[in-house]
Amino acid sequence: MLLSWKKQMERIINQLLSKLSKLRNRHWLILDIVIFAITPFLSLLLTYNHQVQLQEYSVYLGMITALFLAIKLMLFWRCGFYKRYWHYASIEEIMYIVILFSATVIIETIILSFLAKPLNSILDKLPGSLLIIEGLISCSLVILLRFSWRLLERIIIRQSNFHDKERALIIGAGSAGITLVEDMQRNPRFGFKPVGFIDDDRRKLHIHIRGIPVLGDRYKIPEVVESLKINKIIISMPSVSGKEIKEIVNICQGTGIKTSTLPGLQEMINDQIKVHSIRDIRIEDLLRREPIEIDIDKVSRFLENKTVLITGSGGSIGSELCRQILQCQPKNIILVGHGENSVFNIQQELEQLIKNLHESHKLRRNKLNISAFIADIRVYSRLEQIFDKCQPDIIFHAAAHKHVPLMELNPTEAITNNVRGTKNLLAIAIKYNIKHFVMISTDKAVNPTNIMGASKRVAEMLVLQAAKDTGNNYVAVRFGNVLGSRGSVVPTFKKQIEVGGPITVTHPDITRYFMTIPEAVQLVLQASVMGHSGEILMLNMGKPVKIVDLAKELIRLSGYEVNKDIEIVFTKLRPGEKLFEELFVEGEEYEKTEHEKLLIVKNASQVIPENLGAKVEILLRVAGKNDANLIKFLLEQLVLGYKPEYLVSNNLLEVNKFDNHTSNTPVNILGNIESQSA
Repeated sequence: MLLSWKKQMERIINQLLSKLSKLRNRHWLILDIVIFAITPFLSLLLTYNHQVQLQEYSVYLGMITALFLAIKLMLFWRCGFYKRYWHYASIEEIMYIVILFSATVIIETIILSFLAKPLNSILDKLPGSLLIIEGLISCSLVILLRFSWRLLERIIIRQSNFHDKERALIIGAGSAGITLVEDMQRNPRFGFKPVGFIDDDRRKLHIHIRGIPVLGDRYKIPEVVESLKINKIIISMPSVSGKEIKEIVNICQGTGIKTSTLPGLQEMINDQIKVHSIRDIRIEDLLRREPIEIDIDKVSRFLENKTVLITGSGGSIGSELCRQILQCQPKNIILVGHGENSVFNIQQELEQLIKNLHESHKLRRNKLNISAFIADIRVYSRLEQIFDKCQPDIIFHAAAHKHVPLMELNPTEAITNNVRGTKNLLAIAIKYNIKHFVMISTDKAVNPTNIMGASKRVAEMLVLQAAKDTGNNYVAVRFGNVLGSRGSVVPTFKKQIEVGGPITVTHPDITRYFMTIPEAVQLVLQASVMGHSGEILMLNMGKPVKIVDLAKELIRLSGYEVNKDIEIVFTKLRPGEKLFEELFVEGEEYEKTEHEKLLIVKNASQVIPENLGAKVEILLRVAGKNDANLIKFLLEQLVLGYKPEYLVSNNLLEVNKFDNHTSNTPVNILGNIESQSA
């Protein structure tokens, strides 16, 4: 019976809150008209201390009321007063209202001074203080009206604590934690009851924020969890480093209570902190670095009102590029991708983000268009159709095959997609005189030991050659592995944990450089405005991470013990795989930029072989024959530092089959290049 009563009351409260949240600007307009219609009369009553004959002033009061009403509505409408979302109004909105009403009093005074002669009889009849008193009353009523329902909402929420909610401990009493608690208190339907903060700042100890006490530092977590019967811990520290998050997670895991977190600042769209942002802790959180500071104004000016084309837009990097580019509000975003489902998903997500910008009145343009094209960048004619229709200003080229072992087994795909696709894009970009081209490259292009890395290095050289030939701002940006991408080890490890293990690691000493996807994309956007024609920019990847350490952290985050619940098994390095990634190519010269996390390869355009175009054309023709050894041989001639392992057949290297007396051998093919290009 009691449970039924609780559910019924909860339903009534949620319905009431839902109705309050549905108040729109048209409702506020009607209420404001009522206020503006009665405030002159109220002002008159206050002026004469209620001793006033209404019949004596009715005509004059009616004319003044109509005039004041018209002035206020015209000014408020012109200033966008009825385009604001009052559900989350704050002190800034109060200041905005006060400024608007001050302006109305000044304007009303000026207009009445001009009408002094024709309306002299009216002005003589009404008190001089009427304008100021009327302005104060109407301003107070408008503020009271807009904020009283929020107070009512708060009271209702506080009284709704009878229904079951998770008792949440919030780690971090900074702005993010306070905003999160506010959202929890405003939306009880999410099922959280914040009961305490934890914060290492001793100045906050024992103070109350939004009625919630700060109970101590991180070392108090076990004690607080037990004493307050906490059943949910939420880490609300989006700006701290991964090292701090790791220390706090270790303490929280010792309590046995489920621990969640808010995303890092780089993951957040529009810096929104809401209850629905809470998610499970990921390995990215433990490896999080200090937040990247980019010149967002410069990036926004670069992209605003432009038509931006992104290849590989459905991929991990491509889709994040789309999200962050949208925040800069270009004129058009052109999505180009080969996978229809992934392109469809990012298109829908972007449309929703645009809708959110419209509703929050943050969209500076009347319209921001999203166009999606399913296309293979290897097909020149299809790309030409897209360029002819859309006329892009800027290209971000993120489409590529990136999986090292798979590309070793499918060298034709690596060459045709990574090399021919880039070559096609560059040719069309030059044809349509596109000034800006940014290619996403990889640290595996540095002294590559695999076909994927070598193919990306050739693509880099094509970009540099195009920049040299045209003088256009064509650049490449190198970085390492990105956590959470579909090709990274993390999803593989998670699947292995789900089935009970073991986790397979190729070598106990293998290390990789890692970045989060948002961090990498932010630096790519910064590089796009910093790079000059014919440069390669390299992201500062920080310290390399041992893959076995990554595996151990994932096992612990999943609630298991290493080598007890989940084993780690070492296999061996796969074909084309390095033990350590390198960041520098022999002969390249690196210098720092004004951004500490970006380096420029200043002589990149000089490290290009002669007759690059002819050699690449030969490579593309050979790729069609699907001869892995011949492809590797040609890549070896093109790419400095590439030392391939040739496939063995009948105990002999297939490359030894090449005979200098045969006109189709690699040696003769390359020997003919000079005469072909002459």
